[in-house]
Amino acid sequence: MHRVVITDFIADALEPERRILDGLATVEALDAYDEEQCRGRIETADAVMMYHNLALTRATIERLERCRLIVRCGVGIDNVDHAFARSRGIAVANVPDYGTEDVADTAIGMMLAMVRGINQYNVRLRDRPDPWMYTVTVPLRRLRGRVFGVVGFGRIGIAAALRARALGMEVVYFDPFKQDGYDKSIGARRAESLRELFGQAHVLSIHCPLTPETAGLVDAETLEWLPHGSYLVNTARGGVVDTAALPAALASGRLAGAAIDVLVQEPPRPDDPLLTAWRDPSHPAHERLIINPHAAFYSEEGLLDMRTKGTDACRRALLGMPLRNVVN
Repeated sequence: MHRVVITDFIADALEPERRILDGLATVEALDAYDEEQCRGRIETADAVMMYHNLALTRATIERLERCRLIVRCGVGIDNVDHAFARSRGIAVANVPDYGTEDVADTAIGMMLAMVRGINQYNVRLRDRPDPWMYTVTVPLRRLRGRVFGVVGFGRIGIAAALRARALGMEVVYFDPFKQDGYDKSIGARRAESLRELFGQAHVLSIHCPLTPETAGLVDAETLEWLPHGSYLVNTARGGVVDTAALPAALASGRLAGAAIDVLVQEPPRPDDPLLTAWRDPSHPAHERLIINPHAAFYSEEGLLDMRTKGTDACRRALLGMPLRNVVN
């Protein structure tokens, strides 16, 4: 009997995983919150499923005695050393299609909550109900005809772009790794540089992976490229945005609003500058900033997809079948 280990995040009765691997492997949830908590419990696994609460570095991967596959049950692979795993003959795969609709829906929902003043009305009138008037959020601009700027034109970026187009927005994207033709396929426009994209984006939506090239891509300098009074949405990876730069951008009006689903550290420190501004009723971020707890991926259907597709990847590996979505 093979052994499959789930490192983190999932720690219930494991019914979906055990059903798929019935008769082939045992399944154990470690419920770990850091890599060290896996020590002595992961080494004999034939396959490893991991989520986003911890990282698997060389220190752990080199102790794996017989592992055939590490599955990152999600899209991003920045928390697993996939290059070192390859050198050890261990395949690393992700689950790229589990939450495409959910993340895209969240990005558009966050945008609408800001651009239509929904979040600002709610916070402002709860704290200061006088005047009970639409004027507490002026000015708001009509969404139709505005530019929806997309950084990263993969599955989720395209799904968000299609939703924005349905709302009458003009879609412009930047993705140097995409071949020509994606713009024509969905009626978008391709920017040749980040600066060109930022310079025209009424809403900037982040959908790229976290890599050395994208780390800190949105910072105090690049925020200045945005039109005054624009909006930022990040449902990708926390490290792509330097969130320490957001309070000043909100205070100056460079950003009329920001919606952040992901942070570098989750949960964040209580003294995180972003949270300090968000909780301060005297700071514009109190009304104009939306923070979610890395939840854009979540729906009951999406969570089940993530689990079953990750487990099926393990099943294929243990049976010697061709692997899918291998990233290394």
